[in-house]
This record gives sequence, structure tokens and C-alpha cells, in this order.
Amino acid sequence: MWYRHPVFLRELSHSVTQLKGAGSQVAGKLARLGIFSVADLLLRYPRDYDDRSAFVPISAYARGARTHTIALVLGHEWFGYGRMRTLKLRVRDESAEAVLICFNRPFLEKQLPVGARILLSGKFQLRYGEIQASAFEVELLNEGSLERPAALLAGILPVYPLTDGLKQGTLRKLVRAALTEYGAHVEDELPSAIMARRDLLPKCEALCEIHFPTSAAQLTSARRSLVYEELFYFQLAVARRAARRRESPRPARASAGLLRRRLLERLPYALTPDQERSVAEIAQDMASPYPMARLLQGDVGSGKTLVALLACLDAIESGGQAAIMAPTELLARQHAGVAARLLEPIGIRLAFLSGNIEDAARPPLLAALKKGEVDLVLGTHALFSDEVVYRDLRLAVIDEQHRFGVLQRLALGRKGPPPDLLMMTATPIPRTLALTVYGDLALSVIRTQPPGRKPIITHLARDDNAGKVYAFVRRLLAEGRQAYFVYPLIGEGESERAAELKNAEAMARRLKDEVYPDYAVGLVHSRLKDEEKRRTMDAFVRGELKILVATSVIEVGVDVPNAAAMVVEHAERFGLAALHQLRGRVGRGTEQSYCFLVYSEKGLTEDGKARLKAMLETADGFTIAEEDLRIRGPGELAGTSQAGALRLTIADPVRDQAILENAREDAFALVTADPNLLVPENTVIREVLARAKPFGDAPVGLG
Repeated sequence: MWYRHPVFLRELSHSVTQLKGAGSQVAGKLARLGIFSVADLLLRYPRDYDDRSAFVPISAYARGARTHTIALVLGHEWFGYGRMRTLKLRVRDESAEAVLICFNRPFLEKQLPVGARILLSGKFQLRYGEIQASAFEVELLNEGSLERPAALLAGILPVYPLTDGLKQGTLRKLVRAALTEYGAHVEDELPSAIMARRDLLPKCEALCEIHFPTSAAQLTSARRSLVYEELFYFQLAVARRAARRRESPRPARASAGLLRRRLLERLPYALTPDQERSVAEIAQDMASPYPMARLLQGDVGSGKTLVALLACLDAIESGGQAAIMAPTELLARQHAGVAARLLEPIGIRLAFLSGNIEDAARPPLLAALKKGEVDLVLGTHALFSDEVVYRDLRLAVIDEQHRFGVLQRLALGRKGPPPDLLMMTATPIPRTLALTVYGDLALSVIRTQPPGRKPIITHLARDDNAGKVYAFVRRLLAEGRQAYFVYPLIGEGESERAAELKNAEAMARRLKDEVYPDYAVGLVHSRLKDEEKRRTMDAFVRGELKILVATSVIEVGVDVPNAAAMVVEHAERFGLAALHQLRGRVGRGTEQSYCFLVYSEKGLTEDGKARLKAMLETADGFTIAEEDLRIRGPGELAGTSQAGALRLTIADPVRDQAILENAREDAFALVTADPNLLVPENTVIREVLARAKPFGDAPVGLG
């Protein structure tokens, strides 16, 4: 234990109402921001800063600068009537004359009389022939000349997130009071050796400087110190989870790999180098005396499922059972079909289990699982329902793992001794998230595509050119190929903009009756019953349907080598990862395939442009994942909300990657040296650790 818990730090848990100026009304407004205690207040870091360390005249508005100046009140004017009556203050500094529009601030007429000298800060612009500001802060100065005494420089002021009725000035005063009364009592929580090596500010100094910086350089140091601390405790939680995995050794489960070799001998192709490396890494983990927890990530169509099936064969050969879970019945049946084709010929006993299995068929299936008469079971979340009992579950494979909640994964872990866990994702994870959300997992990556596949050609098309896209697809259909058409909505009335957007139901009718009357058209979306979806998908797989109209429900789990065209209409409405996954539904055979992203300029935002540009410029899922992280930010990426959002208050894993890697190195070194390491338990650190548990209190390897 490196840390001595100072008893007086408990004061930080005091109610914010202990501070002067935080009465019941103010406390209620602070509560809407999640601020209840002194610690909450000190950890509410500024979202921006207003640099008033130097005077900036009104005339600087022309170059976009924020004004900070001393001005003279020239006169009062009013405009409007009744409740809309609004005060205008005419002011002048040494560079220009301007107008302050005092919305809902009529009291300024008395507070700032004509002739008063004021300290003025605001953003001005030219409107109606006048230099105006409606968002400004003003302070009455003592009478005197318009000289600029240095004492009036206000420095760098914090700008906080606010709520209705709460002003910046009020929050600044409360934070100052908290720092004055409690700040000096905050001791350093990090080990002194780490603070010295990483050149970090003492915690009390960092808190003061992050809220009221004395200089830009000190602000940078304070931010770096607090970012490091937050990421350090996040990584400490990750390191401790990884260490707990080694607390309960198990008997060795080595497999000779005979079943694996039998399957490989039957394949008409060889594994790619990335697949071979991943298979070897997984086999080594499964043979170790500790449960495996590994993430297998690879781009769409890279062959992850085959790698998972080879891992299942090792678990089965060692005398156990394996389970493969998928988030949708569509994807689960896809895996079951592949497994039946590849594994049944070599004697593997398979079963499929989902919530739609008929009641009559369920008891014998459950009995077979319990007796060990099933080697590999594939299915949906039904695999971890209470009624399912395994004889000896050795390996659990979770596909598209970000779509499963923590509780569902935990339920699987209660089926007996902790099984080896292999999680798969076709959405490549950027390094920054791999070090945070998945930081305690070993990582296998498949980058290369199976040989013989041609790159998908991607085109962008405005919605007024959709007819040309339809004509191109018609030529592909005439050649015997198939096509997908994907839409953001199922039917009408789903959103405020529904009338402006094409939907799957209406377009299925139009494509069938008007555009492609000579070809069979099917429709799939989430509102259909699973049985209907399955029949439609099976008909598309068999080639009986030439066109499949859908929503993003087909984002995963659809593998039709004959499909040559993916048309996504209103592509600007889809996320980058979803667009990449949809594009991956084609190009799965040896013939050339195409992806058409049809967009509407009316609904195209800057982020939308960035997504479409990325799709046009690269087909590499790892590059796209990095761009998706840059556009959307780490807290919004698919999967983090399911696992407990990446709730960081000041750190940004993308921007702060170098600090993240330093913090990770130090945290893992400490836990390696002392697996029973105790963690500080004062209020501030409890807050940080609460945010540093992306998987809650999940057992290691199952979070």
C-alpha cells in the first residue's frame, strides 16, 4: 500500500450547501448538473476558458477576437414593448463604440448608470449597422480615468457547463470558495515516485490551476497531471482485473490439435497468415493454466468465424463443450449453417438454441447439453438462460460482443468453472479503445482478406442521381447477380423527418412494382417475426430472391457470395461503422462487387461529409475505425455504452494517447509488483474509480 488515507479528506464529501453562496435554490440548480458535494464541484472541470490576461479592444471583433476591455457607459435605450421590452446600453472604449443588448437584464439600467466605467468582456459582431453583443459579462469599476491598471487584469477565467438559472459568476465563486476552504487539504493520491518521474503537479496545485490558471503553461501542466491521474486509475482497475484472472489456476487443457488438423485438411483453401497466427495465439492461451480472455478482431469477411470454430475443436478435443453466441438469430443461424457444413463431417455433435425453439424440442436439447451429448451449441442469448446447464463448458465464443450487455455475459460465466472466453468483433477497435475498454484482454488481429476476393468499388451518388444507380444494378441483375437496398427507416411516421426520408416498406413496394418488376424482391426488418425473417433470408441465400430490401438489421450475419451490389439510400443518416459493415455484405465471392452510397445534400452535415469521404477513400476497417473514433469521440462508439460508457471527466483517450500509454505502463508495473495493491479511498478517487470500471464489478474475463 503506497497511500495513507488522510481522514480530513472526508470533508470533500460534505454537501455543497456548506459553501457560502450555495443556498437551497443554488443547490437545486447544481443538483441538475450532478453536483451535490464539494468533491463533485471540484471535479466539475471547465469546458473552456476565457482568456482575460490581456486587454482586447472592441474593434478587435472584426478578426473574431473576444473583447476584454474597459469601457464607458454612454447612454440607455429601450426597444420593444411589454415583456419583450429590452434594454440597450451604449458603451465606448478607446477603440470603438458598441451596443450591449441586455436580454432579461433590465436591472443593469440602475447598476450601470450613464458615465459609469465598466470592465467588459464579450463576443461582438456587426448587426443592423452597429457593433453589438448580447452575450457579455460586465463589472462596475471605481470612478476614475480610462487608464488600464494592471490590477484590473482578470486572468484566465474558467467557463463551466451551466443549467437554466445558474450563471458563470455564481459557479466561479463557489469553486473559489471550495478551493479556499478545502483545496489545501487535498493530498497527493499518486505514488510520489510516479509523480516525480512523470513531472506531475501536486494534486492541490493541479486543482487550483485547472479551475483558475495563473498562466497558459500552468494550465497545460495541470491538465496533464489530472488527465494522467484519471487514466492511471482507469488502467489500475484494468490491471487488477487482468491480475485476478491468475488467482485461480486450473488443470492444463492442452489439445493435440487432431480435430483442428482434420478440418484444415478438408478446406479447399489455406488459412491466411493472420488466421494462422490468431489460431496459434488462441491455442496457446487455452493450454495455459489460467482462463483465456481474448478479443479477436478482424475486418468484415476476414475469416474470424473459421478461427473461432478451430478454437472450439480444441475445447472439444480436450473433453469439454463449446458455445458460440450471436446477438441476433439471423447471425446465429448463419454460424450454425457454417458449423454444420464444416464440422458435422468430422463427427462434431451440434445443436442450435434460441428463444424461438419450439417448446417440444427444447427439453431433449437441454438434456443433451447437460449430459455432454452436444459438443458445440450455437445460438442467441438463450444460451445463458437459467434453464441451460452444460456438462463441461470449456470455451465461450461471443460474436459481435459489443451488442451483448454485461449481465448477459455474466450469466454465461455462472454455468460452471470460468470457461475460456473468446470475444469477436467485425468492427475493428482503435488502439486507444483497445487500451481502455478492452485493456485487460489479449488481442488477436486479422487484417488480411482471404485470397481471390476483389476490392469492393464504392461510389457516392446524390439522391437526384439514384436512377443511374438503379440502372447499373439492373445490369448486374441481368448477369444473374443479386443486390441489397438498405434504408434508415422501416416505415412511415418513425421520425419527425420521416416524410423526407425513404423507408424500407415503401421502397420494397416501389422496387418490386416499378423499378424491377421482372425480379423477385424480399423485405427484412426488425419488426418482422423471426420466422418470417429467416424464410426471407433463406430465399435470398438460395437465389430465389434477387433483391433484398432491408434496414441495418442485415449489418451482420449475412453471407451471400452472389450478392454484387449494396445500395444504401440516405447514407448520410448512417454511422461510419454501420456503412462499413453494410459494404462488407458484398464482395464475399470472386466476382467484382459494388457499393453505392446515395445521399441527400439537404440532410448532409459536416460529420456526414467526413463519413462519406472516409468510405470513398478507404476500405480498410482499421483506418475507418480510427476515423470513426475521431468523428464521434470515444464515449459514443458502439459497444462502450453496453459495457458501461467510457465516462472520463477530463481525459480523452484519442487526444491523450501518449499519457494513456504512460499511465498504463505505470499501473501494470505496480500491479505486477504487488497484485494485492490497495487503492486510495478518498472521495475524489472513489469518483475516478467509479468511472474507471467499464465493466462494473464483472468477474475478470467476463466483463
